[in-house]
Amino acid sequence: MSDLRALYQEVILDHSKRPHNFRSMDGPTSKAQGYNPLCGDKVMLYVRLEGDRIADISFQGSGCAISTASASILTETLKGKTRAEAAALFTRFHDLVTGKGQQNGKGPELGKLAVFSGVSEFPVRVKCATLVWHTLRSALGESEEVVSTE
Repeated sequence: MSDLRALYQEVILDHSKRPHNFRSMDGPTSKAQGYNPLCGDKVMLYVRLEGDRIADISFQGSGCAISTASASILTETLKGKTRAEAAALFTRFHDLVTGKGQQNGKGPELGKLAVFSGVSEFPVRVKCATLVWHTLRSALGESEEVVSTE
């Protein structure tokens, strides 16, 4: 196993055991619920916007290590970002985990989100990694429906 892959696994395990921003939020601008019936992952995402910027973001729920780590790193990454920046990161992240890669290296830097690069080798885990991202899109669109991966 490469040193980089071992580091990525360590980061994912750390975020799944000690998720950041794992809490409910008083007075969110919006919130959305997501569910992956394939493996039972559930997430409630809370977002507080100030204008067009994500001032605070947190989550609660239960799920596998990939799902929990993805939610944890998403909340760290998106604080302070605009809706447009969040949408661009969604596209870049989705391309990464589905193995599409980013054409010409253009787009926002993934930072810690790059630890999910190995997910593309396990297609069944893509839904685990992207559940919170699809839930974010719902929260920013202020949809009332539960997001499902099926």
